[in-house]
Amino acid sequence: MSTTFAPPTTVETPQMRELRGQVREFLAAEIAAGAFTPWIDTWLTRWDEAFTRRLADRGWVGMTIPEEYGGRGRTHLERFVITEELLAVGAPVAAQWVADRQIAPSLLRYGTEEQKQEFLPRIAAGDCCFGIGMSEPDSGSDLASVRTRGVRVDGGWTVTGTKVWTSGAQHAEAFIALARTEPLNTGDRHAGLSQFIVDLRAEGVTIRPIVSLSGDHHFNEVVLDEVFVPDSRVFGTPGNGWEQVNSELAFERSGPERFLSSFRLLASEIGEITAGRLPERADLGRSVARMAGLHALSQNIAGALQRGEKADTAAALVKLLGTTTEGDLVDVVSTGLGDETPAAPGEIDALLRAGLHQRPGFTLRGGTNEILRGVIARGLGMR
Repeated sequence: MSTTFAPPTTVETPQMRELRGQVREFLAAEIAAGAFTPWIDTWLTRWDEAFTRRLADRGWVGMTIPEEYGGRGRTHLERFVITEELLAVGAPVAAQWVADRQIAPSLLRYGTEEQKQEFLPRIAAGDCCFGIGMSEPDSGSDLASVRTRGVRVDGGWTVTGTKVWTSGAQHAEAFIALARTEPLNTGDRHAGLSQFIVDLRAEGVTIRPIVSLSGDHHFNEVVLDEVFVPDSRVFGTPGNGWEQVNSELAFERSGPERFLSSFRLLASEIGEITAGRLPERADLGRSVARMAGLHALSQNIAGALQRGEKADTAAALVKLLGTTTEGDLVDVVSTGLGDETPAAPGEIDALLRAGLHQRPGFTLRGGTNEILRGVIARGLGMR
């Protein structure tokens, strides 16, 4: 059994610390001006294209996109600093999140030159928003069982199927859809899968809102009815979809959004304890220590990605431990304040209620805990 999956330790440089200071100063000014209200789970729940463009104007979107494609040509570690600060304060970053986090790196690795020229400059400018076309009603985290099909036609493909839990599809311009383009091979379920860049405003696309119990609308069901995708929008190599999806998931699972979704609640709790309005809980140090450990591991993965190293197993570990931690935090604060929290201070009460609404999804999106444990076991060489 191999246990050498953990990336080497990455030490924060003076340049990274300086960048943190700049982001914190910007965010403090935005909050003071009333530009946004810090919140829970904002990489999913707070879509604000104007805020995204303000970040882009400062060079904080598309940071790892090379300059020849309109990006900043900066490092994954510098991007990590930006995203961590944005999430920690609860800034409204949903509009750029998917495009910046995984679509841009995937385009750089698998996209054609035409696709790079078309999308990357607009992502870096904060003008192009993407969704994710992976999960399906009967597939969930078992992506090898997708039923969406791509059929070869003159000049391209037609794609038919249903995608679900598509965050921000009602706003996004496009998503990258995973589809089966060859008959299922029972000997290798991962073979015969391909990806397509699908225009979400194209003929044959129907977007149906999935409204949560709280009344919020973040998720959607996207129905594709023989949607034509030209050859120029085939993503990567037909039949290579499984490898491409797993490359995407390394970016999707390893970032600070996997442990900071409820961080604003922890920060608010600590603020109320410091002000003497809430009693200190005995295990507060445990919550802070878990966050510190996850920060270190996620930063180490950013360093590995910067070096071009594979980090699939470590990314799955961040996702597994991180989403469990942020869910536990909501549970702990809820238990401490009481389920109804009628006497709780205003901000922490509102944040807790938002956390309780979002909490069930923490350990589902990006792969369930059961799927992730399998990924980790295989990465460690277990059978």
